[in-house]
Amino acid sequence: MSSNTKKRSALGKGLSALLENADTDITSKSSGTGIVGSISMLPISSIEANPFNPRTHFEKEALKELSDSIRIHGIIQPLTVRKLGRDKYQLISGERRFRAAQLAGLDEVPAYVRIANDQTMLEMALVENIQREDLNPIEVALSYERLLEECDLTQDQLSQKISKSRSSITNHLRLLKLPAEVQAGVKGGLISMGHARALVSAGSSELQIELFNRIVEEQLSVREIEAILRGESINAEPGQRQSGAGTSVKTPLSDQEFALKEHLGDKLATKVEIKKSDKGNGKIIVNFNSESDLLRIIELLNR
Repeated sequence: MSSNTKKRSALGKGLSALLENADTDITSKSSGTGIVGSISMLPISSIEANPFNPRTHFEKEALKELSDSIRIHGIIQPLTVRKLGRDKYQLISGERRFRAAQLAGLDEVPAYVRIANDQTMLEMALVENIQREDLNPIEVALSYERLLEECDLTQDQLSQKISKSRSSITNHLRLLKLPAEVQAGVKGGLISMGHARALVSAGSSELQIELFNRIVEEQLSVREIEAILRGESINAEPGQRQSGAGTSVKTPLSDQEFALKEHLGDKLATKVEIKKSDKGNGKIIVNFNSESDLLRIIELLNR
């Protein structure tokens, strides 16, 4: 197996693969034990943060709680670092624990010492952080964008590397087209990813911001925003809403039908509409932007 193949295989599994690889283990080599997973106690002042970490926001209260725990029990899960030079190290993973240890006043911390160049560091940090459950959709999208651009990956390669569907990657990347004000709202939890995805199709940035403010002020649901974008009045009773042209609107979707619409949209990475009448019949509309986009959707449907 070539070195490039080994590298891609390891990165696809995240840091666990790196820790299991004896070739990257400086600690075991220096100790002469040959045991992968040896831990060194390093002065906390000799460690610097990971500049490639896509995570930029750390909750102060949660960090304080972790700091109190570390002060009492110490660090249970060691950090992972790479050696920069004489007595200097850089974090690969564990920045939250690192910051909490600083708050707790620790002089030294347990760490695995590994070999990694800048390209490997970037990929490892991004891949590892994408797996976290507490990243907001914008942080995930920025991580995807950096992996695609700086690591020269295609969306299909990225999909395989992080075990996420290509449609999920595409939907996240679309969020980066939103105005900065709306992106900040997503990061701050003011609106959900579902809201944000609906706003992407709203057109102009002025309308996106206007609708964003309405979502926050009026606590509008995703379905209500989509109704507004279709030209419906959301103040009327269900089944009685009027379109912009004054004609009656078809029967609203049930929760199950709405979930199906969202699932199809994710699977096909495009906007999908389901319209039905009072009699129960209707149609599914799959939007495409070009002939090549249509061929892509047909290929997905034929799988």
